[in-house]
Amino acid sequence: MDLFKGRKLVITTKHGKGSVLNPILERLLGVKAFEYKGFDTDSLGTFSGELERKLPPLEAVKAKCLKGMDDTGIDLGIANEGSFGPHPSLYFMPCNEEFLCLIDRKNSLEILVRDISLETNYDSVDVISIDELSDFAERVGFPGHALILRKSKGSPDDIFKGIQSRKELEMVFSQLKNKYASVHVETDMRAMYNPSRLTFIGKLGEKLAKKALSQCPKCSTPGFSITGINRGLPCAYCGKPTQGILSHFLSCQKCGYKEEKFYPENKNEEDPMYCDYCNP
Repeated sequence: MDLFKGRKLVITTKHGKGSVLNPILERLLGVKAFEYKGFDTDSLGTFSGELERKLPPLEAVKAKCLKGMDDTGIDLGIANEGSFGPHPSLYFMPCNEEFLCLIDRKNSLEILVRDISLETNYDSVDVISIDELSDFAERVGFPGHALILRKSKGSPDDIFKGIQSRKELEMVFSQLKNKYASVHVETDMRAMYNPSRLTFIGKLGEKLAKKALSQCPKCSTPGFSITGINRGLPCAYCGKPTQGILSHFLSCQKCGYKEEKFYPENKNEEDPMYCDYCNP
């Protein structure tokens, strides 16, 4: 499919996401991708809280994408928005949720992918000594992953971001500790300072490209993809329905064509250990 081949694609980012997205999108979609840093995406809110994030992630990612396209005059664009917090079902586990949006004005297309990962170092703590600071730094993968030091959690005062060396870490800690009883240390979740997040964004880029290349069987519009699931895969022992996925529902955003794909995980029965009847 040559819908995207040879076209310019703008990635609206100030945090270096093009380093992982450019090669993936160029290889899979055949586009000529480039970063646009002219829009301060932090104006929509920051992870570290100096500016409140007022838009929901879905609205924010679209706003970024459209702004980059408007500013550059390019009709094909991509943007990303991430968030961090407790996993929606594994409540005590931190997770990274990412949205990646592609907008194609020429063909009136909007393709979105979203995913959640537990592979994140997202964390923070108050420390009062170098030893406590060192323990935290080692646990979260410093110096490969940068840190933020500040007066207190959520405070916009005396905040130092993007710390990537031991010397700077200790120097800033001493400076803050001379003024306050404790120092708040947290992981810097901006993509260019967080390899774990950048890797996840790259994986999401592949997912987006594959979705963009998936054509509707009826009208050939890109983005024909999963919009729902049907659970009820039968138990291999008792035959009763389980929570295993029996089928996927796929649909086209343009013509509305729908299709049900059975046994998407290449199995037609579920292990009894996952059956609520055999293993309650």
